[in-house]
Amino acid sequence: MPQVGIVMGSDSDMPVMAKAAEMLDKFGIFYEMTIISAHREPDVFFEYAKSAESKGFKVIIAGAGMAAHLPGMCAAIFPMPVIGIPMHTTSLGGKDSLYSIVQMPSGIPVATVAINGGANAGILAAKILATSDPELLDQVKEYAASLKEGVQKKDARLQEVGYKNY
Repeated sequence: MPQVGIVMGSDSDMPVMAKAAEMLDKFGIFYEMTIISAHREPDVFFEYAKSAESKGFKVIIAGAGMAAHLPGMCAAIFPMPVIGIPMHTTSLGGKDSLYSIVQMPSGIPVATVAINGGANAGILAAKILATSDPELLDQVKEYAASLKEGVQKKDARLQEVGYKNY
């Protein structure tokens, strides 16, 4: 049963949203991925958001560009956490998406990651789920430790070969 819903407004968002899915795969978290346009098919969108809780979703990751209504509308309907991913746009570089997602009205919060921050959205969803899952929490801690080890290996190489040969 999926614990996370991943929803995007267009298939052009897939490269970014796939990074969220890859992180959920890494943690063994089941999810459902869907393309829904809140503007072009509002009836389908409302049914998705209304039924997400009964499907077992604990978190929704919603990606959106330009006007970026999808994350906020999910948060208005779905009673649990929504993570918004602002998409890079050609017109304004994603700032329009970012501002639309972070500037939600009082009472309708959306956790927001960086522009095109799909991987971080997946990690944040895992951290949210880990609050009630000790095994998942251990996996999240192991992932953080692997990041630390990666930086330490890079520094060791830098110290060994110097910056000119790095």
